[in-house]
Amino acid sequence: MSYFIDRGYTSLNHVGEELCGDRVECSVNGDVLTAVLCDGMGSGVKANILATLSSKILCTMLSNGIPINDCIETLIASLPVCKVRGVAYATFSVCLIDNDGKGRLIEFDNPAAILIRNGEVSDLPRTKSVICGKNVYTTELALLPGDAIVVTSDGVEHAGIGMMMNFGWERPQIKDYLRRVVKPNMSARAISAALAGECNELYMNEPGDDTTVLGIKVREHQTTSVFVGPPIHKEDDAQYVKDFMALPGKKAVCGGTSSQIVARNLGKEVTTSCEFHDKNIPPIGYIDGIDLTTEGVITVRRVLELSEDYLNPQDCNAAVLNKRDGATLLARMLFEDSTDVNFFVGQSQNHAHDGLPIETRMKLKLIDRLADNLKKMGKHVTVRYN
Repeated sequence: MSYFIDRGYTSLNHVGEELCGDRVECSVNGDVLTAVLCDGMGSGVKANILATLSSKILCTMLSNGIPINDCIETLIASLPVCKVRGVAYATFSVCLIDNDGKGRLIEFDNPAAILIRNGEVSDLPRTKSVICGKNVYTTELALLPGDAIVVTSDGVEHAGIGMMMNFGWERPQIKDYLRRVVKPNMSARAISAALAGECNELYMNEPGDDTTVLGIKVREHQTTSVFVGPPIHKEDDAQYVKDFMALPGKKAVCGGTSSQIVARNLGKEVTTSCEFHDKNIPPIGYIDGIDLTTEGVITVRRVLELSEDYLNPQDCNAAVLNKRDGATLLARMLFEDSTDVNFFVGQSQNHAHDGLPIETRMKLKLIDRLADNLKKMGKHVTVRYN
């Protein structure tokens, strides 16, 4: 059975540095995800260059099936040498995993990855080999739906040194934290944000090391379809709604006119909530058989803003979507709950907007940008225009 391989990461910059010395690079080739976390030596610009070069080289070569020995040889030959230390150094963790949950984890000098399965947190079995004089550890993966792997740079284990903890955050404590905090419905991004956020607390908001958490999770496919705007031709309304409802998974309808079209063709009524959970976002509505009904352009624009935050790896709170306004509810449905998203975008001029600074072109641009951001999150996205 084919699963969805969810991934997400969160990074903290060394205090005083604008660039992070850690780097995450991901690519998908066919049904195989290659995810690389590299930690460049030191911090700041030099570390960022080392990590960026290393992650690009490893991700490109491994995703194209080049053996790990050749990749490491290329890495050693390619990295610039530090004039002070006389070495070119970047640690790495690489996960190659297909849609069946099968794959390999390859680690060099990063902390060993952690497996979360059925609420239990454990180490992964590793096989040691020596490649180009380096100790490299390999794990054969056979993950199940719900399994998550947490990959970190050493900034996680250094969290709190000389501050809240004498010897940093030791591995048993990290595992205990994950055991307590990670819930079955959490996305890879949410897991990474929670762990990185706790590290930031231990660092007292002044990280003494670049800190990155990469989460990879095997998930069952969960589809959400979003109806936005009426079709150009009114006679297409019934078929458009029929196609929308025929898809599996959750349904969201955005916009007053869209809500009326869907409700009419379902033989239902639209009711509106009087609760303003956010004074800037119109209240939600209700249609029997529809999971979420919201206002249109204002709500979608806010969802787009939330998607930008979600994609910002330095935002530890981006995945905390616990407000009850329509935009946050839709964002949670799309970012956290869904693996596959279908947009049904009507291109008719909405006469409800006559005299207002809202154009069909603006709505289309919002949806296109939101779809692009969802793809950056790794979602499978389709956009159907009518």
